[in-house]
Amino acid sequence: MVLDPDIETVAEQRDTLPEAGNVYDHDETLLVTDLFDTAFVRARTEFESFDEMVAASPSDADSADELERIHHGEWDEFVAETSDFENEKGLVMAARDYWVAKRLNLT
Repeated sequence: MVLDPDIETVAEQRDTLPEAGNVYDHDETLLVTDLFDTAFVRARTEFESFDEMVAASPSDADSADELERIHHGEWDEFVAETSDFENEKGLVMAARDYWVAKRLNLT
């Protein structure tokens, strides 16, 4: 499984790609645990699951369900110390790209 594909390069190598409407329905609920799935978290962080990562963080949150308790920027140092990323934004953007690549069957 490719966890950090160059989506544009992989897409160019494909004869066809699914239509956006077939990949994501605007009425579909995207769970944070879908975005930060187990494969991504295990490969790119020190943790086995996103819930475990949240619980280990310096925030008051104990699981992904409590992410609203984490203040913007509070995770930057934690993410830098426990993952492949320099800050929270890098982690989130990589998870987003990985999720999109999975939905497009590019991984």
